[in-house]
Amino acid sequence: MSLFNTELFIARRIFFARGTSRKFSESIVAFAVFGIAFGLFVMILSVAIVTGFKNQVRNKVIGFGSHIQLVNFDSNSSYETVPVSKNQPWLNELSKIQGVRTVQSFATKPGIIKTDDEIHGIVLKGIGPDFDWSFFKENLVEGSVFSVSDSLKCDEVLISKQVASLLKLKVGDPLFTYFLNEGTQAQKMRKFRISGIFSTSLEEFDQLFVLADIAQVRKLNDWNSDQISGFEISIRDFSELGPVTQQIRRLTLKYSKDDETVLRPVTITSKYPQIFDWLNLLDMNVWIILGLIILVAGFNMVSGLLILMLERTTMIGVLKAVGTGNWSIRKIFIYISIFLILRGMFWGNLAGIAFCLIQARFGIFKLDPTSYYLNTVPVNLRITHLLLLNVGTIVVTLLMLLVPSWYVTKIEPDKAIRFD
Repeated sequence: MSLFNTELFIARRIFFARGTSRKFSESIVAFAVFGIAFGLFVMILSVAIVTGFKNQVRNKVIGFGSHIQLVNFDSNSSYETVPVSKNQPWLNELSKIQGVRTVQSFATKPGIIKTDDEIHGIVLKGIGPDFDWSFFKENLVEGSVFSVSDSLKCDEVLISKQVASLLKLKVGDPLFTYFLNEGTQAQKMRKFRISGIFSTSLEEFDQLFVLADIAQVRKLNDWNSDQISGFEISIRDFSELGPVTQQIRRLTLKYSKDDETVLRPVTITSKYPQIFDWLNLLDMNVWIILGLIILVAGFNMVSGLLILMLERTTMIGVLKAVGTGNWSIRKIFIYISIFLILRGMFWGNLAGIAFCLIQARFGIFKLDPTSYYLNTVPVNLRITHLLLLNVGTIVVTLLMLLVPSWYVTKIEPDKAIRFD
């Protein structure tokens, strides 16, 4: 078998030819290449921005409640929770489950902040020494986080920028809060000091949560020193949320007894379904955009290929006259189309990757955080996304080009040679 590919040789000679006078066909082909480049550029941006937006909003919601919460089976969806013991026999096994990153205790208590001019409803979230501060440190705008220990009760709190602006508070100011316990009419007042101010742009959460020492929440709820609202569990991979939740459920049920409290795992997706359902709807938008763009780019290439074939009608007639088969001639034009597609994909990838890197580094394009929960347009550039987009583009486009290349079979040699 000969290693010389005649069809590829002819295609390369045609594609790299210079000095042609066919300006019209050049314009059509250039427009087809531009269509591929621009289409791939838009697809890269669409996938990078939508996945980046989903990841950032999701991570912010998770930052307030972790991936999974283990709470009393009798607790409802309110922040007045039924306490559980922090000394559970399965805690060591829980932290060893594959995929579990951290386990931390928490407690909540709804209340009111009151100043001379304003009042504002909040949820005081108590945290312990095992709390992971990384999320709030990333979103801290003033002051610092406070330290929590088992031996000394801390009276410092962390509030959001929205609450501080609403109540005209700043770092170091006293914070007067008021609480009621179920079944009693006695009002409890606590004075805290603001140690830091954070801002995540998630208005619903920023205006609600105030972080404090878990010992303060225990005292407000009249709980013992070993009682908490539950455990917050963060995992390494969000895609493993379902399987990890099932493992946690089986673990807690294995140790449960008839006379003891049963804990149930609550995932972040079930706790805030409206947010995650909205984020999942964005996937459908991306698929629609990708489908429309690749179809438009494909039709541009189809028109470009037809123009090339009409332009080379005489050559097709000569090749047929010397005995070249239809499939061999079709392969010549398919090779030319591959060269054109690859050229367009090169420029599309270059523009798309450059935009993503510049936006990720400098955040040039801004967003209104009150509407989009983010300050800048997010990008999530992944090699797997780029590979799938490129492979999908070339495969779908080539499949679309098989139909117009069939036009070669309809060309008759005697008429084609006289074609002008």
